Amino acid sequence: MSPLRADLEIVADWVGAGDRVLDLGCGDGRLLRYLFDSRQATGYGLEIDPAGITQSIANGINVIESDLDEGLSDFDDDAFDQVILTQTLQAVQRPDQLLREMLRVGHTGIVTFPNFAYYRLRYHLAIRGRMPMSEALSYAWYETPNIHFCTIHDFEALCDELGIHILERRVLSHDFKRPLLASLIPNLFGEVALYRICRA
Repeated sequence: MSPLRADLEIVADWVGAGDRVLDLGCGDGRLLRYLFDSRQATGYGLEIDPAGITQSIANGINVIESDLDEGLSDFDDDAFDQVILTQTLQAVQRPDQLLREMLRVGHTGIVTFPNFAYYRLRYHLAIRGRMPMSEALSYAWYETPNIHFCTIHDFEALCDELGIHILERRVLSHDFKRPLLASLIPNLFGEVALYRICRA
């Protein structure tokens, strides 16, 4: 299995040894496999794509076919130490409800998403007058699974509204490096945002 992307390495660093983990939209199970092997974590992945489910099973992951828009009612309160949602928040019908559910079933949530206020996206829309594409937002408007574009400011305002406490934030470029400008003005120069959250 190939190494983790740099953003997933940060996510993995936020997971403690032996944590119970639920990975929402786990894809091929690569992150969970890494957490099982390196952190002795346990847990499940939820995935709706049949190809992702097949790959997760091949990677030895306990994966459940599930539509995140239907919630997490199959899981008890505080069933997990960590609930992870990477690059999927913008693709669900009600991000606010999913965030509540994440922090109902887990002590801590980890959320990553592409920042739609990134300066290159703003420039693309302002100058070319077309829906922007980037490394982090790589779909054309007519084929994208993304239905709720949000910015770093939008996400933090939603957390405030929902009474969610932000434990930590990291902001990266499209190649998952940490440019200085993204640290200074994250909503303008950050292309990918990573958050660790909990109930206030």
